[in-house]
Amino acid sequence: MTFVSWLFLVLLACAVAVVIAAEWPRLASRVPSLRRKERQRAKRKESFRLVQNAPDLDEIAADDFAASVERDLSRLPTIEERDRR
Repeated sequence: MTFVSWLFLVLLACAVAVVIAAEWPRLASRVPSLRRKERQRAKRKESFRLVQNAPDLDEIAADDFAASVERDLSRLPTIEERDRR
């Protein structure tokens, strides 16, 4: 008999957790501190901008990237074979 009551309590707690998770967006809209966070997030998202690449610019960007990688690799310090010993 005790096992059934514990099982019932666990299942009830799981059901409550599922309902809260499903209703969270609606519940969050009623909590002032959560609304403030959402407004701050929306404000940050407004400053984002979409960067679109034109097909001809992709080739230029790829060439610039390859050149910068080669330049960075040539500037890396190297260890000579005799320095390793």
